[in-house]
Amino acid sequence: MEEQRDIYSITRLNREVRAVLEDSFPPSIWARGEISNLSRPGSGHIYFSLKDKHSQVRCAMFRSANRHLRFAPENGQEVLVRAGVSLYEGRGEFQLIVESMEPAGAGALQQAFEKLKQRLLEEGLFADEHKQPLPAFPGTIGVITSPTGAAVRDIIHVLGRRYARAGVIVYPVPVQGEGSAQQITQAIDEANQRRECDVLILTRGGGSLEDLWSFNEEVVARAIHRSVIPVVSGIGHEIDFTIADFVADQRAPTPSAAAELVSPDAAALKLTLDNYYSQLHLRITGLLAAHLRNVTQLSKRLPRPTYLLRNMTQRTDDLAIRLKLALDNGIALRRGRVNRFAGILRSRNPLQRLAGYRTKCSGLEKQLQNHLMRNLLDWKKRLDYLSRSLKTVGPLATLERGYAIVTDEDDNIVRRADQLRENAEISTRFAKGSVRSTVSKINKDEK
Repeated sequence: MEEQRDIYSITRLNREVRAVLEDSFPPSIWARGEISNLSRPGSGHIYFSLKDKHSQVRCAMFRSANRHLRFAPENGQEVLVRAGVSLYEGRGEFQLIVESMEPAGAGALQQAFEKLKQRLLEEGLFADEHKQPLPAFPGTIGVITSPTGAAVRDIIHVLGRRYARAGVIVYPVPVQGEGSAQQITQAIDEANQRRECDVLILTRGGGSLEDLWSFNEEVVARAIHRSVIPVVSGIGHEIDFTIADFVADQRAPTPSAAAELVSPDAAALKLTLDNYYSQLHLRITGLLAAHLRNVTQLSKRLPRPTYLLRNMTQRTDDLAIRLKLALDNGIALRRGRVNRFAGILRSRNPLQRLAGYRTKCSGLEKQLQNHLMRNLLDWKKRLDYLSRSLKTVGPLATLERGYAIVTDEDDNIVRRADQLRENAEISTRFAKGSVRSTVSKINKDEK
């Protein structure tokens, strides 16, 4: 008999795994990490990942929980969250359901860093079109840093090893603490006023976000942006990024790397030049020998000038004959085309067509005149008929039969005697002429 198998559906599997996860942890745990992949859909929920150097976990913070946030979460911000461990069954994805969130450690500084970075980015301070190229062979290199730090010693050591012919000017400034940002700004402006350097290195050693904060100040960023001398930033370690790094014309991960970036390697240059010299010498020697051999061989194969002249003369005569034949044929061909087009043009002479149109217009003009005369006669007959009809039914015809039209002082037609009053003036019009009279007596006919 076949063994009975308990087969899990994916939905059942994810549901039971979620139950195991949620039962294996307290209802709420605290977790710390950096926000990434932040998403805010229209539902009002927040989805993001929390990560550290080695791992990350998906998180969901629903609208009912994030309405109590006192800050706006952003990518790159380190936060402390209170959350429950769960599993999103739809994708089988392990996640945290975040109940509350607050900035962790340098969260406030990180927020300020991101806000300033975004604002300067929108202003265009990080744009590539503002980046200046570095000089290939700088005569003098300026270093803006602490005169007692390890960074300046590393830079001087690297420059002395790679490019000892360059001069170095150190602009001493404090690289952390109150007022350091203003002094760094003054040093950049002073170097631009004095114009004694071909490139500037802005540098210091590593440290925390608070230690590097002078290089995140807006005044430093704007001083770098307005500098006409190219600026290379070499601040902290490779993982450290400051606002100055984004504004600078080039960024180096360390102070030593900044020194290597601005200085050519003299030993490597000398070795490269020696190799180029050797290759060029060998190539020129080989080319000269090859050209000498070619000249010797060509001089032996060079024909006599009289033979070349005879061939050129014969070729010239041949070309002249061919040219004359081509011209004669071309002229004959074009003359035939001209005659053919002339015949076509004569057959399509507009004067002939114009005479036909003139005859047609004359015929149309006679037809138009006949049509107009017929119409005039018809309208005259109709007008006579209407005139006779008007006379028959018009008031003048009535007056001709012995009737008269009586009007009062206001020219109103009098149809009844009671429309008048005694001593009123009336006008009586006959078929020919009219009279004005005064009413002496009114007889009202009852019928």
